Amino acid sequence: MKLFIKTFVLIFGLIIAATLSFAAEIKIGVAEALTGPIAKYGVPIRNGFTLAAEEINGAGGINGNKINLIIEDEQGKKEEAINVFKKFIFQDKVLAIFGPTLSNSAFAADPVANASKTVVFGTSNTAEGITAIGPYVFRNSIAEADILPVVIKVVKSKLGLKKVAIMYGNDDSFTKSGYDVFKKAIDAEGLQILATETFAKGDIDYSAQLTKIKNLKPDAIACSALVEEASNIVLQARKLGIPESVTFIGGNGFNSPKLAEIAGKAAEGVISGSPWFLADPNAKNQAFVKAYKAKFSSDPDQFAAQAYDALYIMSEAFKKIKLTGNIDNDRDALRDELTKVKNYNGVGGKFSFDANRDAEQKGRVLIIKNGKFTVYSE
Repeated sequence: MKLFIKTFVLIFGLIIAATLSFAAEIKIGVAEALTGPIAKYGVPIRNGFTLAAEEINGAGGINGNKINLIIEDEQGKKEEAINVFKKFIFQDKVLAIFGPTLSNSAFAADPVANASKTVVFGTSNTAEGITAIGPYVFRNSIAEADILPVVIKVVKSKLGLKKVAIMYGNDDSFTKSGYDVFKKAIDAEGLQILATETFAKGDIDYSAQLTKIKNLKPDAIACSALVEEASNIVLQARKLGIPESVTFIGGNGFNSPKLAEIAGKAAEGVISGSPWFLADPNAKNQAFVKAYKAKFSSDPDQFAAQAYDALYIMSEAFKKIKLTGNIDNDRDALRDELTKVKNYNGVGGKFSFDANRDAEQKGRVLIIKNGKFTVYSE
């Protein structure tokens, strides 16, 4: 009998301890492309969130509350993103949503979150107009409009560019937005645009566009594409005889290690822009890289890093609110506190939200050397 009582007391004590350790759950939806071609971005993003959640919960959670990530595959499709968002908001009753992976999907699904006054936080959406959807839309991914003009200016200065060709995907909001920004930046620098060539997601043969560009002899090719198309374009360009002296300048879609994996040596010398890179000596970044490799047996990429930072950024806001259990009030309180996040020191450096809930963060111009992104210019 005494043994039974002791066992009961021990079990009851453990239950009470667990209850005191985590007073409540903070349910957050994570909508990412985990299957299909866009999984090259979505899986590292999920991994970044998972790692951050484990660290935060392992350190006691947020004001004693445990983060519960509800993760769903939106497949990189607009319709799926909308369905997942509705599930999160009306069935799971999440306090906030991260995702979706593509800007295309964000333009479709973010209005659903905004209309229900639920914070939606993009970590990989860089097209123009994302946060203009409404006051509940945030992102920590630097917009193409902020980073691409910097890249063009730096490359022009360093390489003495005069003539440029442009390629872009004309069936996607992100790649089309990238083209618009590239063109504006190139025009602003007084460069001549020799040709503008388009393609669609899923294309595998770019020889016609690249042959035309090759014959015009540009100094550089500015390309707005997702990584699958970007890799094949770079690879085919070199096979067609476009020399390495013709520099590829990529948009945000180029910022994946898959580019070098697929294109191999052809990817050497490709230039793009990002606030983050793997070898950044920042102590917080190196600790993140080490933890990520230990857990997932691979290096993180920019998108994993931005997801990791995003959950910590949201955690900063959650620390300052008292959850009431009234989901509408708690969602509003989170939105209000998120707008106040300033100078958060993350793996990508100091971060703040601007007045439009867009990212304020220093971007770097990067170049691929020996298969890895490294700094081309601070």
